[in-house]
Amino acid sequence: MGNRCGSGLGLAVAGLLMLACAATAQLEFHVSPTGSDEADGHRREPFLSLKRAQQAVRDCAGRQPVTIFLHDGTHRLEQPLVFTPADSGTLDAPVVYKALPGARPVVDGGRGIGGWKPAGNGVWTAQLPDPKTVPRDFVQLYVNGNLRRRARIPNEGFLRVAGFPDGGREVHYHTDCQRFEYAPGDIDPAWRNLSDVEVIVYHYWTDSHLPIREVDAESRIVTFKHKAGKVFTDDFLDEGARYLVENVYEGLDAPGEWYLDRESGVLHYIPFPDEDMKTAEVVVPVVPNWAEFRGRPMQRDYVEHVRFEGIGFRHTRWRLPKGNSNDRQGSSSVPAAIRFKGARHCAFTACSVEKTGTWAFEIGNGCSGIALTHNTLAWLGGGGVRIGGGDERSHPLERTGNNIVSDNHLHHYGETYPSAVGLLVTHSSGNRIAHNHIHHGFYTGISIGWEWGYQRSVARDNLVEFNHIHDIGQGLLSDMGAVYTLGVSPGTVIRNNLIHNIDANHYGGWGIYNDEGSSHILVENNVVFDTKFSAYNVHYAKEITVRNNIFAHSRMNLLSRGRMEPHTSFYFENNICFWDEGELLKGNWADKPYAFHFSAKDPAGGREASSTFEMDYNLYFNPETAADEISFSKWSLGEWRARGKDVHSLIADPLFVSAEKRDYRLRPESPAFDLGFQPINLEEVGIRLFRGAAPVLGE
Repeated sequence: MGNRCGSGLGLAVAGLLMLACAATAQLEFHVSPTGSDEADGHRREPFLSLKRAQQAVRDCAGRQPVTIFLHDGTHRLEQPLVFTPADSGTLDAPVVYKALPGARPVVDGGRGIGGWKPAGNGVWTAQLPDPKTVPRDFVQLYVNGNLRRRARIPNEGFLRVAGFPDGGREVHYHTDCQRFEYAPGDIDPAWRNLSDVEVIVYHYWTDSHLPIREVDAESRIVTFKHKAGKVFTDDFLDEGARYLVENVYEGLDAPGEWYLDRESGVLHYIPFPDEDMKTAEVVVPVVPNWAEFRGRPMQRDYVEHVRFEGIGFRHTRWRLPKGNSNDRQGSSSVPAAIRFKGARHCAFTACSVEKTGTWAFEIGNGCSGIALTHNTLAWLGGGGVRIGGGDERSHPLERTGNNIVSDNHLHHYGETYPSAVGLLVTHSSGNRIAHNHIHHGFYTGISIGWEWGYQRSVARDNLVEFNHIHDIGQGLLSDMGAVYTLGVSPGTVIRNNLIHNIDANHYGGWGIYNDEGSSHILVENNVVFDTKFSAYNVHYAKEITVRNNIFAHSRMNLLSRGRMEPHTSFYFENNICFWDEGELLKGNWADKPYAFHFSAKDPAGGREASSTFEMDYNLYFNPETAADEISFSKWSLGEWRARGKDVHSLIADPLFVSAEKRDYRLRPESPAFDLGFQPINLEEVGIRLFRGAAPVLGE
């Protein structure tokens, strides 16, 4: 009988197997690409599919620990795995899917495309299988493991919107627009399969994906099948937005480009010189996602204690549905390849999630205790991890919190939807985002909060610490930062993060960015340098504490502030500010009186404050500017201090080990220590050594 349980046998036999399961201290099943679903799941007779192993586990889960070992090789997935409460383990008897020791299994949702034939002019073609096998709506193609781009115009750089028939700078930037004027020769109504051609517009902090409906050659107006949520200007300028034209047959003219004729199912590709199409591995993503954890939080019926360890996941297919141009902030309408709802105490550890058409993970409504640790998340169409449940108006059982995202290597995200965030926490509390290495995305690295302004938010008590974030933004979009916050968020802490090399389009390549009502957040012990714009930026906020940070080497300005409001926006103290180009302060640094305390005895009276931000005990230094020539916005140092700002602060060399080499350790004689500055230890920043054990999550 081997070690099968609940495998479709007669009830009597199944009952005996259940007794056997109960008597077994440890149960294991095996899955191999060369196995058979008619086998018994023993190591020498493994199953073929994960679905078959999942069925075998169900009658044993929760009685004793169950391990499903995946053997070496590629495990083809025909449809997503769905885990329900029936698949749950317990704290003492978890269900673990893991790599067989020494093996490197990969769960693959793609299909290989063969039969390539030369078609002239360097182009090779292949006929796709039946659409039921390989749907013809994919937007990613991989050749020898590398993502290739759809045929596009232009090959380098961008085209520019020439005119705004639906309105430009004279209307609100959030005006829905469905057409624009193009420059002569940029778009051609005679293009092959015009309705399959897609225009991608980069404006503000979004990338709008717009399939063409019609082109008027006389007026040079292109109209799309649906609207974009913003005007087609280049951010807040009068100039037209940048755009590309993709999946246009006439643009198939460079190595590494491909074109899909959806009607005929013929795939065209121009290989690089070192690619032999007779032997090349060409993969089309087919499966929309790999796994769904479907609990029922309102019934308190959860998927629990299911873990994945050491498994690779590759290739998912997804494209924007009709009417969706990807205008939601952070590409938040794009789903994920692995999705949790109503799940608790589940984990993915030491796995790799790569080559997705979507986000990697989404932790949704009614989840807690989910741990995503020591994973590699790379070459993602969307972002890395999105956490969010019910908001302040939702039933408490729909809310999500107390999850861990740590020690992950997240890179090359937003490859298809560049406005995607690396790690996004929306309506969620008590999460720990720690020790991650995040780089080479086109938008924000870590984003916390999802309420604009000062209304109630459930996004509180989130901890963002010891993350290394660099080389994001990359000059494509605007209004982004390495760490971004918005809304009321008491108890949220941003500390001991190393942030550098942040770029943007026209504005907003910021390091730490407190936006849209960010309130009651602690920002401390961070080192931020080499940003295009401010190392620290606050739009409008309330009672943010910013202390003991190093802000250095911003190109345009070091610190910036947006609105002045009738309360204290932030307390800025014990920070080191070092700059050798650009301005120290940018934006609105004014004050105005406001009442902050009313007396019950005299409701019309009250105490009044005159300062809307506080700054003191900071160290400032610009090696290119004399101390008496430093400008604090429009004020001299004397005028600045007369306003009550930086009364005890110093302008002096902080004595870094080497500012030129970006070594911001302080020499023992640094004057910063006299102000109370505490050394920042960066040795613990980033991914910690994996010890080979998944975190144990209690009830």
